[in-house]
Amino acid sequence: MWFLLGFAVIAVLVMFDRTASFDNFIIRNVQSAESPVLTAIAKNLSLVGSTWFVVVISLVTITLLFLVLKHRMELILFVWVAVGSQLLNTLFKFWFRRERPTIHRLIEQEGFSFPSGHSMAAFSLYGAIAYLLWRHMRHRAQRILLILFTVLMTAGIGWSRVYLGVHYPSDVIGGYAASGAWLMLSIAIFEAYRTRKQRK
Repeated sequence: MWFLLGFAVIAVLVMFDRTASFDNFIIRNVQSAESPVLTAIAKNLSLVGSTWFVVVISLVTITLLFLVLKHRMELILFVWVAVGSQLLNTLFKFWFRRERPTIHRLIEQEGFSFPSGHSMAAFSLYGAIAYLLWRHMRHRAQRILLILFTVLMTAGIGWSRVYLGVHYPSDVIGGYAASGAWLMLSIAIFEAYRTRKQRK
């Protein structure tokens, strides 16, 4: 619910062009730290969130769930989350048609800006994997490391898009909120179905 509300608020602000001050302030502060090392890190993180990399990770996850772990229902959840997130991002981009920032770009990127596709893909992909792994972990240390990795990867990919000048911060936050809402809804449906099936 909070993710959905957050996305609704950000979407309205973007529609009425009320995020300029916030976006410009964050962009200036993020890009003021520009250096060859940070640029290399940002480009690599951005690559990790790219479509082809997400597809590769998804295929590996699907193979493990289907052939190795034999988790058919979890496979359906993972595919549902990944495909749904991509479709939602495409729909939102064409709905809002927000142009990308032109302040200071370190790479070139085509397409519309809101919400960030990299951020949505990262939140959905790593969030879904974290949920599926969490269910099979019994040690607290493992779960803590899993959450830290998930948060750092997702946040890092979002930061890279702002640093590289191809997204506004509101694009990234909007992407997180949209994917968060979709992921939570998907998990809720999955858990309800699993509970119902166990009772039968």
